[in-house]
Amino acid sequence: MASSSFLLTILLALAASQAIVASDPSPLQDFCVADKHSPVRVNGFVCKDLMAVNADDFFKAANLDKPRDTKTSKVGSNVTLINVMQIPGLNTLGISLARIDYAPMGENPTHTHPRATEILTVLEGTLYVGFVTSNPNKLFAKVLNKGDVFVFPQGLIHFQFNPVYDKPAVAIAALSSQNPGAITIANAIFGSKPPISDDVLAKAFQVEKGTIDWLQAQFWENNHY
Repeated sequence: MASSSFLLTILLALAASQAIVASDPSPLQDFCVADKHSPVRVNGFVCKDLMAVNADDFFKAANLDKPRDTKTSKVGSNVTLINVMQIPGLNTLGISLARIDYAPMGENPTHTHPRATEILTVLEGTLYVGFVTSNPNKLFAKVLNKGDVFVFPQGLIHFQFNPVYDKPAVAIAALSSQNPGAITIANAIFGSKPPISDDVLAKAFQVEKGTIDWLQAQFWENNHY
């Protein structure tokens, strides 16, 4: 009986440890500036020589106060991501951010961040936002106005849409990873290279193969810059 209790304790401890390390690893020093030129491959980036680190490793003149172009986007949005690829000092710190500009009636289409939870703040305008849970797929949605905040849990499909036909909108998003990743659902399904078999997609969406072929023939734009 004692050995069974001990085994159960060990299993619970292992499960807890896996939950703890399920996100970006915690830093073990003040910082670990990414050395993106190192030939060594690790989960993240190798630390730059401390003697070579300077203030510019933690800085970017990102001009996030300036509006971005949304007119050339087919979906009417422009995502400006600031992650470890732009600021090497973010390495191991588990955070990044993005400015998102929405044209009137523009959207940041359904997508997921496989490595991050997102918290969105509306700076200007109005947004209709939401996320969908894992099966059986419940929608949580809300209309946000200037100053409002909404959270999208890690890995869940979510979206933002500007429902106003004559005014743009702007938001800032903080994400809990130095490199959150983004999977835009329509792009991934219909625009993958090589393409997913139209037999597979026709069965999944319960439509004719011709419909899938038409969708796969479209240009699936990346609105992340």
